[in-house]
Amino acid sequence: MKTLGIIPARYASSRLPGKPLADIHGKPMIWHVYQGIVNALDKTIVATDDERIASAVRSFGGDVVMTSSNHPNGTSRCAEVVETLPETFDVIVNIQGDEPMIAVEPILSLTSLFERPDVEMATLAQRVDANEEPMEGGNSVYLTTDIHNKALYFSRQIIPFMRDEATYEWHKKAPYYRHIGMYAFRPQALLDFSRMKESHLERVEKLEQLRWLENGRSLHVAFTNHFGVSVDTEEDLVRARKKINPSSTM
Repeated sequence: MKTLGIIPARYASSRLPGKPLADIHGKPMIWHVYQGIVNALDKTIVATDDERIASAVRSFGGDVVMTSSNHPNGTSRCAEVVETLPETFDVIVNIQGDEPMIAVEPILSLTSLFERPDVEMATLAQRVDANEEPMEGGNSVYLTTDIHNKALYFSRQIIPFMRDEATYEWHKKAPYYRHIGMYAFRPQALLDFSRMKESHLERVEKLEQLRWLENGRSLHVAFTNHFGVSVDTEEDLVRARKKINPSSTM
């Protein structure tokens, strides 16, 4: 099974402009992401529309593909790469470029699902620790699955609703799962997804994976214990710098 990882990376960001180039112990964040996954996949590519990001990737020997600046999301950018590459792959992994603590284990858990021929698209989830702080709707994305670990629904609200219990007790009394925003596709499924129109539920929740479910397609879920740091703000960046060991950039 031949695997390709694509890291969509754009310079513009409303909350943290130039995010892929943010410095973490002397290396740009995109370097940390690239190094974290390169050994888990047969090939890794950064997809960007910005020459500053492309130049940074080339400087550390990474592969980069220049893409259009008109993509509405990372999935669309990944689809352009797949359509233009001369090489073919069995599985495409769309990797968030703002996860500098990404690890090999969750990627292998995700790609292993494709050993089953019926899997077209897959994503990751993590069980909410009953010892952590109460869950908060809006700050994370939650999901429910069927008995075959196919996603039923994703929401920015905490799901499922537990009747007759205080919200802060829910995750102590039943399993709750937080979505980890990494996706893997068969090549044709990725192209199908990128060509689907925005769906009603996607528009309401602002979650693009709901487009796939609303079109009646199956989304399989792998589970991981790895929990990194997603960098969306300057505060997140400070937290990432504290958590990442400076010696890892040597």
